[in-house]
Amino acid sequence: HGWSEALAGIKSPHVKYICPHAPVMPVSLNMNMAMPSWFDIIGLSPDSQEDEAGIKQAAENVKALIDQEVKNGIPSNRIILGGFSQGGALSLYTALTTHQKLAGVVALSCWLPLRASFPQGPISGVNKDIAVLQCHGDCDPLVPLMFGSLTVEKLKSMINPANVTFRTYSGMMHSSCIEEMMDVKQFIDKHLPPV
Repeated sequence: HGWSEALAGIKSPHVKYICPHAPVMPVSLNMNMAMPSWFDIIGLSPDSQEDEAGIKQAAENVKALIDQEVKNGIPSNRIILGGFSQGGALSLYTALTTHQKLAGVVALSCWLPLRASFPQGPISGVNKDIAVLQCHGDCDPLVPLMFGSLTVEKLKSMINPANVTFRTYSGMMHSSCIEEMMDVKQFIDKHLPPV
C-alpha cells in the first residue's frame, strides 16, 4: 500500500500501475518471524546463502502477473517491472530470466539475486537491450550502496550498458525521496509513451 501511495504522486493517466503484495512467510534474517517477503533472506552480506528455490518461485509468480496483463491485451513490451529492496531484486532477476520482451525495470535500493547463476558477459535473451533505472541512497544501512554499485557493474556486463542508468541520492537511507520518485516518473514516461 505504501508504494501505491508513493506512485499516486507520479502517475501518468495512460499507465496502469499494479502493486502486488508479497506473501507473508517466515524470514531467517527476522529470527524466522513471519513478515511480507518475496523469498527468504538468510543474510545481508555478498557471500550469504540465497533462497534459490524461493527466488525462482517468486519470479514465476511475477511472470504469471505479466502473462495475465498480456492476456488482458497489454503487449509485454509495454510492461515495466519495478520494486524496492527485495522487490527490486526480484524485478531485476525476473526481467533477466523471462522470455517476454519488457519495456524496462525500475530497481530501487536493491541487488541482483543469484548473480553467480548468470553468464559472464552479455546475456542472449529477449531483454539484452532492456532499459534499467537503478536507484540507491548513499546512506543505506540495510542494502549498502556498494551492493547497488556492484549490481550496476554486473548489469552493464550483461545487457546494453547504454541502457543502464544508476542514480544515487545524497543522505538517503533504505527509503525513497521526492527526487528519486521524479526520476522514476521520467523513466516510466520515456519508456511507456502514450499510444
